[in-house]
Amino acid sequence: MTQPPHAPSWTFLSNHSRVLLCLKRQPDATLRQVAADVGITERAVQRIVRDLEDAGILIRQRVGRRNTYQVEANRPLRHPLDAHRNVNELLELLLAGRQDSEG
Repeated sequence: MTQPPHAPSWTFLSNHSRVLLCLKRQPDATLRQVAADVGITERAVQRIVRDLEDAGILIRQRVGRRNTYQVEANRPLRHPLDAHRNVNELLELLLAGRQDSEG
């Protein structure tokens, strides 16, 4: 994905938080859909999902031929400066005011 010359080269959110946000919004999304939404490769999304599962933040459940993802929102954020907050607080902030959010 190329950015216009005036676009910043960095953002405030990591791809991990973006993938988590996508799966919170649409728990049955395919990783291909998430990759397209975030603007990264499907392989990168697979690695991020594995990281989130290993950390106990994301739980994958097989439903038929597809996966469904459940966010364990009570988990603390991982950086020491943020550890007094949990995943739910981050997601609520990012989803605030969205018509299509699940909470």
